[in-house]
Amino acid sequence: MTRTLAIMGSGETAPTMVKAHRMVFDSLGTDPLDAVILDTPYGFQMNAADISSRAVDYFATSLGRRVDVAELRDARSDDPIRIQGSLARVATARWVFAGPGSPTYALRQWEQTDLPGLLADKLARGGAVVFASAAALTLGRYTVPVYEIYKVGLEPVWLDGLNLLDFLGPEVAVIPHFDNSEGGNHDTRFCYLGESRLSLLESQMGPGGWVLGIDEHTCCVFDLEAGNATIVGNGTVTIRRAGMSHVLSAGTVIDIDDMVTLAERLNPATAATSTAVDGTTAEAGLGRDAEFARAGANPLDGHPQGDILGAETRRLEVDFDSSIRSRNVDGAVRAVLELDDTLESWASDTIQSDSPDRAREAIRRMVVRLGDLARTGARDPREVLGGLVEALLAERAAARADRRYGDADRVREALSANGIEVRDTPGGTVWDLKS
Repeated sequence: MTRTLAIMGSGETAPTMVKAHRMVFDSLGTDPLDAVILDTPYGFQMNAADISSRAVDYFATSLGRRVDVAELRDARSDDPIRIQGSLARVATARWVFAGPGSPTYALRQWEQTDLPGLLADKLARGGAVVFASAAALTLGRYTVPVYEIYKVGLEPVWLDGLNLLDFLGPEVAVIPHFDNSEGGNHDTRFCYLGESRLSLLESQMGPGGWVLGIDEHTCCVFDLEAGNATIVGNGTVTIRRAGMSHVLSAGTVIDIDDMVTLAERLNPATAATSTAVDGTTAEAGLGRDAEFARAGANPLDGHPQGDILGAETRRLEVDFDSSIRSRNVDGAVRAVLELDDTLESWASDTIQSDSPDRAREAIRRMVVRLGDLARTGARDPREVLGGLVEALLAERAAARADRRYGDADRVREALSANGIEVRDTPGGTVWDLKS
């Protein structure tokens, strides 16, 4: 029996998460299998249907999997028959996915239905639940009302979550976008909370409460049947308790019981640091700059760690600039085509930043610059070479006047060798390009 819970920090419909999705799908066996997307977290958005369509296309094109949408946007005003039909599809599906949007909106809709029980049953009796970004925030005992805190100014406070993580303990909260750095010179780690707000929330947890932090473009795949977790993706998973952290790198496979032990040992009442199960040391009291330095990033460089599309755009812009400077037209064209392919591969992702727009603008600039280069290359060669040829012909005329006929012949031969034909006529010397 397969019982899988996959939690993604972000990038749920990006190329970075194809490996994690494939891992979950493969654990369920071959097609056909019932797979549904829950649209609730973004159900309030005017473009909800478009987000669903892009997600369906992503799974079809990137993973070769057919998935359907279980529409559950508004539990109060939607047609009751449609709501019950969507819940029935979730009940029979072997794979259920939910992603971006608002965690508090999703919880308000779900608490009026049997959805929480259906998900718990899926994890208990067989199937896979894949929650990412906003949906991931709902999984634990506690949920962060991230929009209300970050955008509206609500004082940091926990809300009740779905509480589907009892295998990790009774008081666990999931924080996706754990390494977010979109703020540049202000702290937006921990799903836009920053250190001060997260610390305040931690103080509101019970004595055994802890945070499971999932970096952007990173997935923690819990195999509940085997009792282990696998870290997949570009970042890390952090076990954090009362300001102390233990970091699990990508590629780590760890027993779930050991994860719980790591959390229990992060006890600031007994020690500033503690030795973890795998022999590494948990860290406490790290300032913002120290944590970023440990992660290999500058907190003030303005380039979010999780912004992979943005990083690829900048890399290809550098390649393009280098090719233009060296007059490597093929290299410049290759950079444009690669950036176009990269943007296409991210087309299904529900990116909240302006990285896609920046990539498109970069492509437009590249095309304009190639046009400038082509305009130079399209000039009449006579116009381009005229000044140089006339100067050489003047030197030839001077050599002939001085009776240095050997020098004059060498000038004519050099021009001929480079495709320029010189003719002496009664009206003077003329030149033309050889056909």
